[in-house]
Formats: sequence, C-alpha cells, structure tokens
Amino acid sequence: MAKEEYGAESIKTLDPVTHIRTRPGMYVGEPGNGTMYHDCIYILMKEVIDNSIDEFVMGAGKKIDVKVDYATGETSVRDYGRGIPLEKVVDCVSQMNTGGKFDNENFQFSAGMNGVGTKAVNALSEFFEVRAFRNGEFSEAYFEEGRLKSKKRGKCKTNEPNGTFIRYKPDAKVLKHFKTREEHVLRRMKMYCYVNAGLTINLNGQRICSDKGLADLIADEAQYEKLYAPFHVKTKTLEIIFTHTNRFGEEYHSFVNVQYTTDGGTHLTAFKEALTKALNDYDPKKKFDGDDIRDGLIGAVSIRIMNPVFEGQTKIKMVMNELRAELVQQMKKEIETALHRAPAETDKLIAKIEETGKIRSQLNTIKKQAREKSQAISVRVPQLKDCKNHLRLDKVNKKTGKPEGDDTMIFLTEGQSAGGTLGQARDAANQAVFFLRGKCLNTCGLNKDVLYSNAEFFNLIKTLDVDENLEHLRYSKIIFATDADVDGLHIRNLLTTFFMRFYRQLVTDGRVYILETPLFRVRNKKEQHYCFSDKEREEAIKKCGKGCEITRFKGLGELNAKEFKDFIGEDMRLTPVTCADDMDVEKTIKFYMGNNTPERKEYIMNSLVCDASEF
Repeated sequence: MAKEEYGAESIKTLDPVTHIRTRPGMYVGEPGNGTMYHDCIYILMKEVIDNSIDEFVMGAGKKIDVKVDYATGETSVRDYGRGIPLEKVVDCVSQMNTGGKFDNENFQFSAGMNGVGTKAVNALSEFFEVRAFRNGEFSEAYFEEGRLKSKKRGKCKTNEPNGTFIRYKPDAKVLKHFKTREEHVLRRMKMYCYVNAGLTINLNGQRICSDKGLADLIADEAQYEKLYAPFHVKTKTLEIIFTHTNRFGEEYHSFVNVQYTTDGGTHLTAFKEALTKALNDYDPKKKFDGDDIRDGLIGAVSIRIMNPVFEGQTKIKMVMNELRAELVQQMKKEIETALHRAPAETDKLIAKIEETGKIRSQLNTIKKQAREKSQAISVRVPQLKDCKNHLRLDKVNKKTGKPEGDDTMIFLTEGQSAGGTLGQARDAANQAVFFLRGKCLNTCGLNKDVLYSNAEFFNLIKTLDVDENLEHLRYSKIIFATDADVDGLHIRNLLTTFFMRFYRQLVTDGRVYILETPLFRVRNKKEQHYCFSDKEREEAIKKCGKGCEITRFKGLGELNAKEFKDFIGEDMRLTPVTCADDMDVEKTIKFYMGNNTPERKEYIMNSLVCDASEF
C-alpha cells in the first residue's frame, strides 16, 4: 500500500485548548497516576495556588482556603488577595499568554511569568469555575473542557471579602487513571508555609502555618538528629539554613520566588560552592573536601529574583547560569558572617567534617581491598546478566529529548530460579538481571563500610556504578523482582532499607520500583486471565464461569519464560518506592528494621484488623 502524500492538507493548526488537551505533558508534565510527588495532578493544584501565593507575597491576603476531594481530585482554592480585575476574569483563565505578571509593578517576585498556568488547568479540567470579588462586586465564569459555557457579573449580596475563588475537577478522559494522595498534597501545603512565614493555609479544615519559615522546615526534617544549632542567614532576597546529622548523603530543599524547586538548579549549585569556599576561608590552615562537607548535610535555600528562568513549565529546576558567580559571592559572604557569629557551633561543624574525612580515608582503604579481592576472583560481576544498552545521563537522545538509555532497567531478583526465567524472558538490549543469593544483609544501623565488606552489596554497587557518585548510574530503573510470599516481601524490605540508607537520592529521583507479578491465573477451555489482585480474580471468575481452573502463583519461578515476557514488556506494572510520605525516614527504618523486636511485635498485635467472617 502506497504511503499517504505529505502535502498542505497534512499541516494542522490546533487552537490552544485542543493543543493543551492533546499534549498535556508540555504544560503540566507527565500525567502519571498520582503516586509521584510531581505527577500532573499536583501540578494543576500548584498552578492555581501559586497565584494565591503571589498575592500573599505582595502583602494582600494572609489566608488561603483549600478543599480537595482525594477520590475525584476535585479542588477549590479561595484566597483573600486583591482579586482578579473583574473585566479580565475570563481572559486571565482562558487566554494564553495573558496575565498581570509580565512587568514588575504588580508582582515583584513571581514565578508565574508565562501566562500559561491556570489556562492549562482550565483546559485539562472536566469543569473549571472562577469567581473574583472586588469591593462588593463579583465576576464569574464557568468552563467545561476549557470552553466557556457561562459568565456573569454583578454586586455581591453579602459582605464578601476581596479575593479569588477557583474550583475545578481534573478530566479523567485526558489524564487517564490518577489518584490524589493526601500525603503529597499536605507536603505541598507545608512547603508553601515554610517558605512564606506568616501564611495560613486551611486544607480541608486543617490549619497549616509556619512562624519561623525555613527554620521550622529544618527543625521538622532533622528533628532530634541535628549535631549543632542550624546556621541561619536571612536577607530581603536570600535565605539559607543548614545543619548536619549523622545520616548518609546530603539533603536539600530549594526555592525560587517561593517555588519549591525539587530538582534544584543554579541557586542550589551556588550554595554548595559557596559553603565549601566559606569553610575553607574560615580557617586557611585547613582545606576541606566538598564531599566531606556535604555528607550528612541538610539545608534549605530560598532566593527571590526578578524574571527567573526555569527548565519547563513545571518550574522544578532553575536554569540561570549567568547568575551563578554573583550568587556564590553573595552566599559565601553571608555564610562566612554566620560562621564567625557562632564560633562554638562552627567548631562542632568542623569537627563533623573532619570526622567524615577520617571515615572516608578508612573507607578508601576498604574499597581498595574490596576491588583487589573482586579482581582476583573475576573481572566481571558473577551475579549479573547485563544488557547491551546503558543509561548515559551526560548524553541526550535527540529524538526523545531524554538521556540515552532512559528505557534501560535492571531487575534485582532472588535466586537462580526466578532469575533464570527473567533471563530468558527479558529484552537483552535494555533489561539486565542481578541475582541475589537469597536474603541480603539487613543494613539498618550499619556503617558505609558494609558496602565494601559485603560481597553482594559490593557487586551490586559495582553493577550500578554508583560507587563514587550517581552520575554514572548505568540503568534508568532499578526494579525489585521478588516472590509474592513472606520471604519475597522480606527481601523487598531489606533492599528498600539498603537504598533508603545509602542511596536515598535514587529513591527520591523515582528510579527504584517494585515489579508487580500476577498472583492468580483463571482459565477455562476458551480463555485465560492473569490477575494481580483478589478483585481482578473475582472479575475473571465471572468471565470464565463456574468450574474454571484457578491457580495461585507463589513465586516467579512458577511462570515460564513465554508467560513472563508479557509481564515485563510495555504493560509492565511497577509500583514506585517513595519516601515523600514519611518525614522521618531514619526513625521509620529503625522501628521496622531495627533490633527492637518486642516493641515491633506489640505494635503489630495492637494494629491487627480481623475479619469476623473468618471465624
């Protein structure tokens, strides 16, 4: 059959609403299903609330009321700011590149400079309602799928405070399957209050506020683990706070014009450089390594600048390299002043860095011995069935715009049985398999030397190539592929403990997953169904009728390679491992994986829920 001609009729022009609904990822990021903090269901909420935050920043309105229906995603936001100018209500929520933030007169430090945010929310909503109140008058409009259905203007019948009310319901036809998670919404509201001290957000009746701003953020995140009183710097356009804990790795919270930039950017890079320079200039006789300074560090950085530039509409990474040198100089000066102002706390800080340096030196010796031992045994990792392609974070695929090898993955599986099936079913180009020798070591409470003294973990980090840093990570996804029994679940917990303690950034970056495999097979002579839950099993039984055969799968090894290929292909079901739900990760790990067996047993017994029908 001949190919269709490429002519003038092939060129199409989409109106803004149709374009947004056709390509939502350009405006609010990947749709996702609501399990990740930056899935678009939360970006929609963010775009609306950001406008209310801008009003607070300009000194208009100290309270925002937010209501969220977690089942449907329906959200309403009422602020008490100046209110959208009544004659421009429809334009401000429906006309692209329309807004009041293209100059610096009405919004001095705003992140919403493109006039896109609420228009995208409107276009991606089943319905979108807006109402502005100004000096006893109102103007309202109602949209469906981004199209105006009605509008009205008049005088308020009651004494209504100035401000803006917006209510919308995400359109499941465009965003597909999603669920709004309460913990992600709550965390977003808290972040707004941390970076806007004095703001009150009422979320479904729950009052959220922060009197000390970023100081409250660090107090909540570090809790009782901080090794010294945090250093806190605050000017009109800059705020920095940091301290150390005995955790592994580093943890940051960065903001630009009150936007929570979870991917950091220029301002965060500038802070790291400024901190290293400030500490090395504090005592010229000592030279500290940047890695030693940052290990165990927890900090927050907030800047306010005119016309910020972000990577993409979702605004989670600032890209303004031309400002880096200026920011480094400004931050270094403020940090140096803070260090000299609190010499006792600075001594504790330096003692922590020196201790880290000694541990690193000892680890280097252990690393060298581990490498020599590994090379003496085998040049290659004996537990690995590698794939042809690998992740290259330093190279971008011109077609997809993503890093090369972004579709690569490695399965961490228990034993040769399941691993053998995986090895036969996998796509050898992009899927690797790492065989675990049964249950791995519980790393709760152990130090970093276990990564090199334990052969299995040493081979794993060698396989992932995350020994020195995460920039050389060889696979885009790390997937736990264990049996659906008690032992398999225990191995998942052990692996989760390992990654959360030593490579938490991989978890927060959304690179660690759990493979969901079928629990049941229901079939008759004509058809068969693989089921991942009891609900799916019941539905399959209805389809196959009475007398159908029901098989319960215990382990991955019970599936043959041909069957397994269907479950690790395009329709593969993955559950992300996340830690955004839990503010105190270390405490949680210690409780569930530590040596406090009596306390844990008591908790389990008190939390048991029994079904009376079983007795």
